[in-house]
Amino acid sequence: MTIQLGYASPVDLDRYGPYGVTNPEYPFVGAIGDAEFPAEAGRYHVYLAHGCPWAHIVAIVRHARGLTGIVGASYVDEERDARGWAFRERFGPDPVNGFTLLREAYEATVPGYAGHISVPTLWDRQTQRIVSNAYDAIPNDLAVAFPELVGEQAVDLYPEDLREAIDITDTDFATAARKGGLWTSEEGETIHTLERSDAHLADKRYLFGDRLTISDVRFWVKLVRFTETYRAAIAEDGRTLVDYPHLWAYARDLYSRPEFRETTDLAVLAESRQRRFPESPASPTAAQWASAQDRAALG
Repeated sequence: MTIQLGYASPVDLDRYGPYGVTNPEYPFVGAIGDAEFPAEAGRYHVYLAHGCPWAHIVAIVRHARGLTGIVGASYVDEERDARGWAFRERFGPDPVNGFTLLREAYEATVPGYAGHISVPTLWDRQTQRIVSNAYDAIPNDLAVAFPELVGEQAVDLYPEDLREAIDITDTDFATAARKGGLWTSEEGETIHTLERSDAHLADKRYLFGDRLTISDVRFWVKLVRFTETYRAAIAEDGRTLVDYPHLWAYARDLYSRPEFRETTDLAVLAESRQRRFPESPASPTAAQWASAQDRAALG
């Protein structure tokens, strides 16, 4: 069957109103490898957005695991009106279904769907429905899916012997991000996540020593959005990412890897920062991100 490709009309706030969401829900929780969704190459497609940190994590995991030829991907436009995520010329059409609005995928799965439309969204091409929009689960799902199909070069981002420690680490970093990187514990202790992390990484290449894991992916996605994520810490002393020597070198080391660099659109991230927090410090430039570091000597 030939798919007719097309694009949504431009954002029109006067006609459709501004984008907004209240109490978002994520009702689709399937996983590749479930009885309903067997692990088959070419069967699945993930809808992403460059600016969304959760979608960014999925993009990095997909690349690192060698799934780019096994699970398809396409990107929605960054600008939204009340219609939600849409496909426009800047990032290309939906090559799977020809949807112009991501909402169409949800309505195809549940006719009359009136809930939250989100990325990442994992789509099953065979049954023509959504597998999952559980943003925090999809990365771990892809990190362990298709073990027989990925090559030896694929990174084991979620190894069994570290899964409990990884889950705890990811929860801690998520809490820190919600607090802006700086908060006071119930015991009255001031917790500065960035200082702790900078010290931790002084003699370790990755969060778990010489083993790159999904914790590094999740943390790096926050670091590349530093001025949006760690606003409380910046307000405290004015320091940004480049002022933490080990964190900054760690972030550049990860950026030097293809799975991080090739899935990151620095222009989109800069636009998002300027749109949301125009008074925040400028982010590092592409040249700064590409500058040399010697983290490989650590492990």
